[in-house]
Amino acid sequence: MEQIVLDVEQRTKKTKKFREEGFVPGVIYGGKSEKAQSIKIQEVSLKKILSKHGMNAKLGIQFGDEKKSGFIKEIQRQPVTNKIVHVDLQFVSKDQNVKLQIPIVFKGEEGLRANQLQLNVNKQEAEVLGKIDLMPEVIHVDVSQKNAGDTITFKDLNLNEDIKTHDKIDEVYASVTNLVIEKEIEDEADTEEVKAAE
Repeated sequence: MEQIVLDVEQRTKKTKKFREEGFVPGVIYGGKSEKAQSIKIQEVSLKKILSKHGMNAKLGIQFGDEKKSGFIKEIQRQPVTNKIVHVDLQFVSKDQNVKLQIPIVFKGEEGLRANQLQLNVNKQEAEVLGKIDLMPEVIHVDVSQKNAGDTITFKDLNLNEDIKTHDKIDEVYASVTNLVIEKEIEDEADTEEVKAAE
């Protein structure tokens, strides 16, 4: 798989000035310096990565002459406009464990509905701990063969055995129940309306 590369530059100018030039301010942790370093990132490049790969993309971060694996640790946005105002990045080595929240995508719900079942999602992300190279961007779970009363827990996420959960070990991400027939609810509502009219 092609590595996603994010170019970052050292930040020296005042924040307002380089925002006008199309950059987003941020900091980067790890790498050659033990301290967090001030950086700027081209807003267009950052948005492309986020729209295509999401927050949990494994990145190759190019910072000057240093290129290492890393990930987006945090994004701060303006509450009203949702505009990105600050980004935290993290360099990681291949043997370093990282904690990430990975989105879960449930597939096969149409198969459940065909059997008069439905999926109730409790949590759409799994918080996991492991090496960055083993982390998927998205966790896919097929629920098409599940039965009423079945639950989706960490063991159903089919992750590499070296990836550990940071959630509770018995965390229920979703459960399968009998389908609630909306027509019955509508019929009850119609009956109430008739009674009220009388």
